Amino acid sequence: MNAQDTPDLAALSAWLATESPTHHPDGVNRMMDLVAEEVAALPIAVERIPGRDGLGDSLILRAGPANGASGAAVMSHLDTVHPVGTAARDLPVRIEGDRLYGPGVYDMKGGAWLALQAFKQVAAAGTARRPISFLFTPDEEIGSPTTRALIETIGRESMAVLITEPAREGGKIVTARKGVGRFDVRFEGRPAHSGARHADGRSAIREAAHQILAVEAMTDYDRGITTSVALVGGGTAANVIPQHAWFSIDLRVTTAADGVAMEQRIHGLKAHDPDVRISVTGGMNRPPYEKTAEVAALYEIARGVAAGIGLDLQDCAMTGGGSDGNFTAALGIPTLDGLGIDGAGAHTLEEHALISSILPRQALMRGLLETL
Repeated sequence: MNAQDTPDLAALSAWLATESPTHHPDGVNRMMDLVAEEVAALPIAVERIPGRDGLGDSLILRAGPANGASGAAVMSHLDTVHPVGTAARDLPVRIEGDRLYGPGVYDMKGGAWLALQAFKQVAAAGTARRPISFLFTPDEEIGSPTTRALIETIGRESMAVLITEPAREGGKIVTARKGVGRFDVRFEGRPAHSGARHADGRSAIREAAHQILAVEAMTDYDRGITTSVALVGGGTAANVIPQHAWFSIDLRVTTAADGVAMEQRIHGLKAHDPDVRISVTGGMNRPPYEKTAEVAALYEIARGVAAGIGLDLQDCAMTGGGSDGNFTAALGIPTLDGLGIDGAGAHTLEEHALISSILPRQALMRGLLETL
């Protein structure tokens, strides 16, 4: 890169230093402040929606012509998984060669930042062909419980949605994601003294063990279905037959029909021991994002824009992780995802972005906002 082509890493580094884990609304709201401050002098309307349920605010930016056409929407989240203090201890903001390190730089502050620069350029130049909007949300990392309705509302107003989750495998974008289900399974047995009255007890943990094996056995790789038990607990004391136990289930599916079928199957778990009660709550919280003909057509538009700036834009196979793009794609809105920064190490202490990817990805976003 030439010196004049170097992105403003000081501004992006300030975003990374502003730690914003989902359940730290002050940090998330400071991120919303930084976005609003960046666009204050531009022809961009700003709407701020107060957070609820102990989470941060949302921010909507609007620009482009008021010509009655359906809009093009960009969506980013500004919450991260890294707890406050990560930047001071385990993942300091720093540059090493082409790598920029920092909490959330890859997932997804880097992508949100570069997309905002593109949005600002288009708004200032007045080159959008239709209304454009940019939604920043505070809770994607926990499944978007307070913003799903807002995401879907903006999606319904749009002819296309662009999601700035990180790029995959060397710059590939995402055109399909698995659906995600989350369930909580609880057991109530019968407590008893484990020495004197062992036979009187009915172990909730033993029942949970049977059910964990049953749930894990529901995985079907050929159909793209996975079931995982990763959180488990129970019992009260070492010398008591456990009365209570619980575990969580993570479900991933490739089709809406499989989501319905698996939801029914999990809710239909039957006790191995009839004296132990089972209760199951939860369900699908992100529908599958499938590569429809409309998504494929939008992808071809993006490929054309990318070719114009010297990029050979590729997509990847359906990925297992969910995003807010699942919500808009499930509504039938053509959605492209993975348009954010390139790098690696999401959710780890090696999270980093490739500095060399910033300007090309920014140019791709600008081209999409001007072309759609």
